[in-house]
Amino acid sequence: MTHPQKHTPHAPAMTPKITPELVPSIEELEAQERRLVFRRFTPDDAWELGSLLVRLARERQAPVAIDIHRAGQQLFHAALPGSTPDNDAWIARKRRVVERYGAASYLVGARFRAKGTTFEESSRLDLDRYAAHGGSFPINVEGVGVIGAVTVSGLPQLQDHRLVVEALEEFLKV
Repeated sequence: MTHPQKHTPHAPAMTPKITPELVPSIEELEAQERRLVFRRFTPDDAWELGSLLVRLARERQAPVAIDIHRAGQQLFHAALPGSTPDNDAWIARKRRVVERYGAASYLVGARFRAKGTTFEESSRLDLDRYAAHGGSFPINVEGVGVIGAVTVSGLPQLQDHRLVVEALEEFLKV
């Protein structure tokens, strides 16, 4: 049985240890994409997935915007307290990376870094329109391919990516 740490007014407060986040490997990111595949994806699925992301973000008091697009149509959008219009601009830039490369925006950036460069240095794309930062994940339908993207913006890029992956895992029950 553990006992809560006592804090007295005269004792110095403990600073929590901060451990650096483990950065996933390209192989791990690719495995996520192979695992997180839909049988179908309807507007109702977008609503349920978006609502799940809103619930997860609210539980964490995450100041994020959430977006789900399918075949060029926005099916879901939410802007939670603390998010800004800038988050919508980031969403659009990250989503365009998914649409162009057919892979998660975080994975695309990781692939450039693995080659010893960056997306910004080597993609030759307009950086006002494209951002290979974490938070946009492909909606991949079995037998069809990538038809859209689910995107979160407002947290550091790895946390944006992880929030989307967590929601997809829960939604797809994998």
